[in-house]
Amino acid sequence: MRITILSLFPEFFDSPLASGLMGKARAKGVLDVSCVNPRDFAQGKHKSVDDSPYGGGPGMVMQLDPLARAVRALPEPGRILMLSPKGRPMSQALARELAAESALTLVCGRYEGIDSRFEELFPVEPVSVGDFVLNGGEAGALCLLESVARLLPEYMGKEASGEEESFSSGLLEYPHYTRPEEFEGCRVPDVLLSGDHARIASWRREQSLAATLDARPELLAEADLSRADLSFLRALPRAKPGRNLHVALLHHPVMTGERKVGTTSLTNLDLHDISRVSRSYGVCSVFAATPLEDQRALAESLVAHWTTGPGAAANPDRAEALSLVRIVPDLETAVRELARETGRPPLVVATSARGAGTITVRGLRERLAGEAVLLLLGTGHGLAPEVLDTADFTLRPIRPFGDYNHLPVRAAAAVLLDRLLGDHG
Repeated sequence: MRITILSLFPEFFDSPLASGLMGKARAKGVLDVSCVNPRDFAQGKHKSVDDSPYGGGPGMVMQLDPLARAVRALPEPGRILMLSPKGRPMSQALARELAAESALTLVCGRYEGIDSRFEELFPVEPVSVGDFVLNGGEAGALCLLESVARLLPEYMGKEASGEEESFSSGLLEYPHYTRPEEFEGCRVPDVLLSGDHARIASWRREQSLAATLDARPELLAEADLSRADLSFLRALPRAKPGRNLHVALLHHPVMTGERKVGTTSLTNLDLHDISRVSRSYGVCSVFAATPLEDQRALAESLVAHWTTGPGAAANPDRAEALSLVRIVPDLETAVRELARETGRPPLVVATSARGAGTITVRGLRERLAGEAVLLLLGTGHGLAPEVLDTADFTLRPIRPFGDYNHLPVRAAAAVLLDRLLGDHG
């Protein structure tokens, strides 16, 4: 494979390209890597490669002309990849895809970036190595280069090495040990000293699964898992992700069909579906708040049927979900009960299909790690303005940029709980 790196600082790559397996691969001809400096194609006395941005602003922008000349001078550019935060995330799947190419060109930006017309003139594919800021594209190019090179035939020496590493199977790698058997009281696991290769393979698989569930659970959604894998994962002890989250379904004060503040009727379907979703995601409790005494009596009767009555024996799973439901007359009662149980008032977060919100899902997930949160869901046409105004935060709408945002409360609850508590990393 031929890889060309376009960089204003080609010396950045001198040591990495000469070290370890990379140096050996280049010496054997497995990989041909060359660096091209766009400054060598700049014109004028000072060989300038940057200039101030049109429209003003801080910093400088890489000029188009030297870079375009450099690309057009390449005998075999292949796929042109530009390291950029806006690009396709670098992954093992992308590395495999790129390893099948005969040639790649990696473009490293500097300063405030590259003149955007570069992407109009050439078939550029932006690639990102992470959501963080670097001085330039060189460090990202090294990550991409090494991840691709390792997949080339003869690069690793022992081909199995590359297939057993993290992400190759969609999972994180199992732990490794070597001599001595014991060091400062820490022993190598006995199974690795047993000589039983079947047991060792099974142990390594389980360790890989456990490590992935603990550190990168979102990877499991795409991993190739067997029934034995799933049984093992279900049996692992795990902290409940929703241990600090409580849900409140408010029937007053909410907006009615007449666009007035009023009260809505409690529904069997809402209680069933929201409690089942909440149990699936580990939510602590589901408050159903209505000021109407007959409605509270109806709800209590419904919950009792499924938790202590005939429904409990007929459908234990439904009973487990409905046991989360707590019937209260108003939001204030729910807040007082949680404050008494947790020792401090919960963070009250309202939901709405309107506005920009004052907290994002990521921000709320971070708050959930250390304090109790009461997430408010509105019936009818949503929570009344006085609820939105008195809540500590309003969660950003599910579809803030769409032209239609009118989900039923049960669907909204499912989406929000998945975003807050799902295995998305």
